[in-house]
Amino acid sequence: MNIPNSLTLMRIFFVPLLVAALVTENRTIRVAGVFIPNEYVALAIFLAAAGTDLLDGYLARRWKQITTVGMLLDPVADKLLISSALISLVQVQAVPAWMAILVIGREFAVTGLRGIAAASGYTIQASDLGKTKMVAQVVAISLLMLTIHNKSLQPVAMLWMWGVVFFGVVSAVHYFLKFWKKVDLDIKLRRRQELIQLERLRRRQARAERMARRREASVGEPS
Repeated sequence: MNIPNSLTLMRIFFVPLLVAALVTENRTIRVAGVFIPNEYVALAIFLAAAGTDLLDGYLARRWKQITTVGMLLDPVADKLLISSALISLVQVQAVPAWMAILVIGREFAVTGLRGIAAASGYTIQASDLGKTKMVAQVVAISLLMLTIHNKSLQPVAMLWMWGVVFFGVVSAVHYFLKFWKKVDLDIKLRRRQELIQLERLRRRQARAERMARRREASVGEPS
């Protein structure tokens, strides 16, 4: 287990701590004589987890420690973190439920498309829109956590959340178009190969029939 993969696992372990800190109402933690609301603790956990997302990818590329386990766990950890944060924010009524459902549904839909593509033998790479979406999600969720005690940030937080929805929908359409293009090309290629094989089979059958007629003609000739 290398360090980048350990950071990815750490991000997964942050998820239950984040949920517990968010959904616990009217609780504070005393640190050095200062009382910190649980929402701020949740924000610190969320930002620490989001930081590991940037760090594990950077270290994996820098140290050339990109592994299959890391490639599988990293998107799972990201989706767990974002989904758990949004569901918890719905629980405390900091974000509309339909927005959370749309964002989480988009994550599962894109994951399904990429899984089907991988099973067919090709990979759909992450787009720039998808990366922008991730940054917008982190900013929006952080602002939404702050609005629990500071309602004046609600308009700004909702504006960012609308940005998350926009980038999520646009990037999902982009993934679907790339998926459809790959599938369409794959179907055309397979159909072309089938036609070529059918043509070769027809020629072999025609050649075999000609040879059979020649043998029959040679047998029927007088000696």
